[in-house]
Amino acid sequence: MRTDGSTTLEPLRRGLPPTDPAAITASASITLPARYEAVGSARHFTRCTLHQWQLDDRFDDVALVVSELVTNALRHALPADVARDPNSPPVRLQLARCSTRLVCAVRDPSRESPMAGEAEDSAESGRGLFLVESFSDSWGWHPVPAAGTPGTPRGKVVWAVFLLTGDGEVADNSL
Repeated sequence: MRTDGSTTLEPLRRGLPPTDPAAITASASITLPARYEAVGSARHFTRCTLHQWQLDDRFDDVALVVSELVTNALRHALPADVARDPNSPPVRLQLARCSTRLVCAVRDPSRESPMAGEAEDSAESGRGLFLVESFSDSWGWHPVPAAGTPGTPRGKVVWAVFLLTGDGEVADNSL
């Protein structure tokens, strides 16, 4: 587990809703192995981080979204039947707490955009991005440019935002 200040968010910040860097109060990240067991590790990391930030009451929604984003990265960005470039960045989960929001971001080496599919009622998968959209206040993605070649993507970051009030409670968006 790695915890840093706002400097670790710089590669993730591009494409996210505008945030005043001074508003970032904490961030933490973890690199995850290319195994489905990593989803459990991501949830555990999320639980510990939210507890440390006194956001325990947000765990259920955030953990669901983290689970879906990490599962999608493992399933679609790191398929088992595709050879991996050893220079490709691994899957990385980043959590950032700002004064008014919590950002969850998952970076993976795929250049493919995430696509919400329509799953049949009896399907056991295919609803991940629908759940992310339903449980977060907003979500999106952006490509990560390769070092030294600004126009060439080297992966992507898929992010979700949860609005907070000043005391860590859910923000009221009805106004």
